[in-house]
Amino acid sequence: MSNADSVIILDFETTGLSPDMGDRAIEIGAVRLHNGQIVERFQELMNPGQRISSFIENYTGITNAMLQNAAPCTEVMRRFSDFIGNTNLVAHNASFDKRFLDAEMARIPHYYGGQFGCSLLASRRIFQQAPNHQLGTLVKHIRVDAQGEFHRALYDAEMTSKVWMAMLTAMTEQYSLTEIPFSLIQKLNKTPKKTVSKFLAGISTQG
Repeated sequence: MSNADSVIILDFETTGLSPDMGDRAIEIGAVRLHNGQIVERFQELMNPGQRISSFIENYTGITNAMLQNAAPCTEVMRRFSDFIGNTNLVAHNASFDKRFLDAEMARIPHYYGGQFGCSLLASRRIFQQAPNHQLGTLVKHIRVDAQGEFHRALYDAEMTSKVWMAMLTAMTEQYSLTEIPFSLIQKLNKTPKKTVSKFLAGISTQG
């Protein structure tokens, strides 16, 4: 059984919002969690084969000059494919990152074996009192001292890992769960917010 505290948490920076519209990845950052601890990191810029807009430059701090000498996306994604293997994956707003991961992997081509989990959906259920569920807001909500810059892939992945582990800890403490399977998070993310407590209390009783 794969537990939720042993996953790879990833984040993409991209040229735009949709690979279906021709957008490409420009940076990948990821951390490997094992029993809740970061044991490995992956970060690379990648040349998308097109210029990025001034908006993206300002938003991410990644410039066209920085990307000019970066390895092409296909080369970076081959290395990233080796990094993730068949490990389960997590991202904040996973639907966005999964679309880009799938699109870039299809160009190699390669297909990963892990399942996806979304820390954004989970946070809406576990941290219902947070002002909102943007990554920066959640980092403040759990009182993490954030020293880096958001919208760079590795930093966002690291901050997501802190939010992810804070959620797992909250679930463990509140519902006396001895372990949290990854599949439980996937079920949780489909559970209506108003029935989350009943759902998790039922899991605790079964345990």
